[in-house]
Amino acid sequence: MQLGDLRIDAVIDGSARFPPTKSFRGTTPEQWALHRDLLDADGLLEFSMGGFLVRSANRTALVDLGVGNRAMLGVQGGAFVSELRRLGVEPGEVTDVVFTHLHLDHIGWATDQDGRPTFPSAVYRCAAADWEHFMVDHRGQEAELLDGVVDRFATWDGDATLLPGVDTLAAPGHTPGSAVIVMSSAEGRALLLGDVVHCPVQLVDDEWAGLFDVDPALARRTRTALNRELEAGNDLVAAAHFPGLHFGRLLRGNGRRRWIV
Repeated sequence: MQLGDLRIDAVIDGSARFPPTKSFRGTTPEQWALHRDLLDADGLLEFSMGGFLVRSANRTALVDLGVGNRAMLGVQGGAFVSELRRLGVEPGEVTDVVFTHLHLDHIGWATDQDGRPTFPSAVYRCAAADWEHFMVDHRGQEAELLDGVVDRFATWDGDATLLPGVDTLAAPGHTPGSAVIVMSSAEGRALLLGDVVHCPVQLVDDEWAGLFDVDPALARRTRTALNRELEAGNDLVAAAHFPGLHFGRLLRGNGRRRWIV
């Protein structure tokens, strides 16, 4: 997708299809019948892992890095770097890596199997609140994976401008520093939602709960506010687990929201 001077491409690390009631546990076939348009021809929900390549005249940035060469939540990763090369970019050409948050399925290719930076020329960027949560207060697998690039990190607070045409919008709840990445030009805006939502069904219906939220109540408030903003505008929207990582728009008509790809 071309947005003014920015070129945006999906980089899929892996994907799989599941019965939707297994992806969103506690939901029923009757609930999904109201959202049949979000399922494929077999009635399954596609769940992707990956990120986005954002190119301008002077920058080659990645927003999120997929799950890495491992399986998670039933999705086998491993294709990210080869997909990046298919798009004409070598790992050494990446100037910036921007994380919407620091969950494992978004940082998977930060380092290689020897703990060295996969993107040796890049500055790695995340919200300060996520750095404190995952790298200081609750060190676990995320910290182990990122320890090899700690000297390459830069953090931001709240809403911030990262690169020309690329800004962050604080969207806490899924994680403390969860962020939406906003890309802007004279032609409009495109938003990368990270895990504020995992599936378009959460855009069309505020009552659908999130997945793996650190603070579920705050995450719900964040999603509801975001949905109100999106339905009132004409922004293009994508997220790291949407089917095919496709962009779409949230439109309102006849008393309900619709997701249009």
